[in-house]
Amino acid sequence: MSRRLPLMRKTPFVLDPRPLAEATSAHAGLLSVSRAFRSLGLPGMIEANLPLRKRQRGFSESQIIESLVMLQVAGGECPEDLGLLAGDTCLERGLGYAPPKATAAREFLERFHDKDLEKLRPARTEQKSFIFPASGPVSALQAVQAGCVRRIAQLYEEQGQGQRIATIDQDATIIESHKRAALFHYEGGRGYQPMVAVWAELDLAVADEFRDGNVPAKQAPLTCAQMAFAALPASVSQRFFRGDSACHESELLGWLKHPDRAKEPGGRIGFAVSAVMSGALGGALKKVKEGAWKTFDTEPDGTLRQWAEVDFVPGEGYESKESQPLRYVGLRLLKPQGLLFADGSDRHYHAAITNRKELDGGRLLQWHREKAGTVEHTHDEVKNELGGGQMPSQRFGVNGAWFKLALLAYNLVSAIKGLCLEGEERTARLKRFRLLMIHLLGRMNRNNCVMGLRLCGEVKAVRRMQRVWEVFALPTQATSFQARGGRGG
Repeated sequence: MSRRLPLMRKTPFVLDPRPLAEATSAHAGLLSVSRAFRSLGLPGMIEANLPLRKRQRGFSESQIIESLVMLQVAGGECPEDLGLLAGDTCLERGLGYAPPKATAAREFLERFHDKDLEKLRPARTEQKSFIFPASGPVSALQAVQAGCVRRIAQLYEEQGQGQRIATIDQDATIIESHKRAALFHYEGGRGYQPMVAVWAELDLAVADEFRDGNVPAKQAPLTCAQMAFAALPASVSQRFFRGDSACHESELLGWLKHPDRAKEPGGRIGFAVSAVMSGALGGALKKVKEGAWKTFDTEPDGTLRQWAEVDFVPGEGYESKESQPLRYVGLRLLKPQGLLFADGSDRHYHAAITNRKELDGGRLLQWHREKAGTVEHTHDEVKNELGGGQMPSQRFGVNGAWFKLALLAYNLVSAIKGLCLEGEERTARLKRFRLLMIHLLGRMNRNNCVMGLRLCGEVKAVRRMQRVWEVFALPTQATSFQARGGRGG
């Protein structure tokens, strides 16, 4: 008697080479991103701020940006990946147009580069690091980003989750690139080093400044901070700022603490930034009496986190005679007996500089440390899960626009998670978000002359999509036909 082959060594079907003729899609969940994009009024903002088309025919600016944002949410890393969306009849019917080809998208992105601005770049022999100014279209994208942030904040308000506090976390990140135009950064490689500001409470990227890789983070951080606070909605009544030692810069600190900030919408800005460890500051920390150090936390390996007030006045330009001196809070990391740091010492000293005098030193340092879980998370997601880590061009303006679109995609995903998902799903990383919301099998069909999207998935998956439709309100052709009793074509 013949022996039966094990089930796992054979397959019970053959592959039919004929493609399905029905309007199906393997990532029908991308239509939820389109829903949010349009409900937030982004097409109108784009058309108002980005009149880039030279001819009326062809794709509109909002159609190309919507397609590129959806591409990045789906996992695409360059315009050529638009081929993955080509021929998707379900998406075409749901969007009302077929996504553009890579050539059209690249031609559109080229318009963000201003050749005349190249003339402003000084010779490397005269000035090594130069902050390349944003072109008009790239600046217009920042206006679109700010409008998107305000509209998302309004939606949170309408859903009973209004946020009155805005903490801006600012940090620069390195994007590795082998483009010939990319410059060497401080870690030895080549690439770009954009500065990004994030609204921590709502997990939204509110501003960025795209920079060459050789521009140090401490060079002129004020511009990005000003754009970030300008993007906040009027509903914010308390403003804060956190940064690392790159933000310990005289112009930025002078602007943050200036009395005029209290007269602006949102009021005074409370801030804390990591202090640059100068020799004088290091000496002041070591002079603090042993009894003044207070333990406020213990790390898993037993290292004590201790704080103390530091009597230190740097005498820098932003410390005018009329202004209140800033507060220095020292941080001492003390290893338990028998353990040492890599340099052979049992203690390390750090400090934070702040204008917040109402907080206990330990609580202030904990609050400042929370920055690592906000803006650094955004860097990781934008560079590794969206297309922000891959530069599509040698042209600076093209790369700046592509990075801003990655931040726009990040904000749309963040809004969907915060407003439509529940529990642990609200903090899902993009990899899991795609499994929950994007990679869903769907079919577009007609029933009684009304076109509808039907998903192939469990009830929870359908319910998530329904929630997106509830939160991001948008009139549809189907509902307008039903309302007037007409027939769809």
